[in-house]
Parts: sequence; structure tokens; C-alpha cells
Amino acid sequence: MQPFGSIKQFVPVGADAIMLYFSGSDLEQANAACQQWLRVLDRAASHSERPWLVECVPSYDSLLIIFDIERVDSHFVYNTLRSWQYGGNTMSGPAVGSPAGGETEVAAGKCHTLPVWYGAPDANDLVEISQKTSLSIEEAISLHTSIEYKVYAVGFAPGFGYMGDIVPQLQCPRLSTPRKKVPKGAVAIADRQTAVYPSESPGGWNLMGLCPENMLDKNNQPLLSAGDTVKFVSITESEFNAYHEG
Repeated sequence: MQPFGSIKQFVPVGADAIMLYFSGSDLEQANAACQQWLRVLDRAASHSERPWLVECVPSYDSLLIIFDIERVDSHFVYNTLRSWQYGGNTMSGPAVGSPAGGETEVAAGKCHTLPVWYGAPDANDLVEISQKTSLSIEEAISLHTSIEYKVYAVGFAPGFGYMGDIVPQLQCPRLSTPRKKVPKGAVAIADRQTAVYPSESPGGWNLMGLCPENMLDKNNQPLLSAGDTVKFVSITESEFNAYHEG
């Protein structure tokens, strides 16, 4: 029987957490399995029969599951997840969001369009990016806006979404010496990834411009979630300023 959302490894992380690592022929497949389990466990955590699930924290090919140690232990969680993986159920009643419950499809994430003022003076490594990639500045911007990116994980700082994959021609390494300050809204690239800095912070990525969208809302909740998609669009300086004035 083909297992649901193939789990490669279960690793205990302290007394109240388990890390799941996912298998796949590449990072995309492993992340898809991660997103599948994340949706299932998020639904289960909100269900009255699953009070032991406290939090799920996704990464590229792994998922940290934090549970209530006063209700269950790691053996219970392990056996439950194994049962869910193969369509069984170790708990009374149907497993919400589990294969037995018939909800194995991953709900589509949100689609975001983020404007970028490429070459903004406070976030402009376009000359260096051109030198690293042998692309013209115009070609670099065109390639960055040419595809839709998947949000693989949110971390490093609240609201910082790791997105990929950048087209091979545009990929360039991180800075050898990270900056002490990267401005809020800076749109950056490093290796296969791109991101928007949600707040001013240190950082070692190559800066392409500024995004006027807030990556955190007034309640400090992130705009992006793992599984979402993002399309960048180029705007002018006047459009960027008008966005803030509005």
C-alpha cells in the first residue's frame, strides 16, 4: 500500500516534540509531503478529539510536531502518525484529516502578488548580482519576475518566507560578509531562494529592491504561510511612494 505523505524518519526532539522528515525524489516532492501532513495536522489540532496536538512548525522537508506531554507521550504520537500514514486509526472515531477520514488532498495555499521597486537606493545590489550572474540588470529583474515562487517555510524572523526556486541563471551565493542592517521590505536572493525581509535585521542575501507590502499584519501575524505562492511585479519609484501615501 502506498503510504500517505511518505515519512522518511521520526526523530524525538525533547520530551514533548517529534520531528518528521519526508522522502521524495527531490526537495519539491519532500516539501509536498510536508505540506500534506501540515494541512492534516492543522485540521486535527483544531478538532475536539485531538487536544494533544499543540503546534506544527514546517520547514523544507521536515515538520516539527509539539504535543501536550500531560496528555500523551511520544510513543502514542508515533503510533498515531504511523497509523494515519497507512490509512489506519489508533484513536476512537475517524481520524480527522487522516487517510481514514478521506481528506488526504492538500488544500491550495494562497496566491500573493508582491510589488517591488527594483533598484531602490536602500536595497540595491543589482550591479553585484549582474557581475555574479553575467546577466544585465534588466535581465536579472525580468528573470526574478518571470515565475511564481512557492513558500517552502517561514522562519529566521517572524514573517520571513523562504521562497523558491529561482531560475538557475539568476542564482548567486550569499554575501561573504553579512550586513548588520537590511531594511524592512528588502527583496533578496541567495542560491535557489528569494525572500522579503519583514523587518529591519542583519542579513547576507543579495538585495534587488524594496516591497511596500507589510509581511506582518497589525497583530504580528505573517502574510505568507508555507504552501502559498508568490509572484513579484515591478513598480516604479512613484508607484512605491504612492503605495505608502495611500
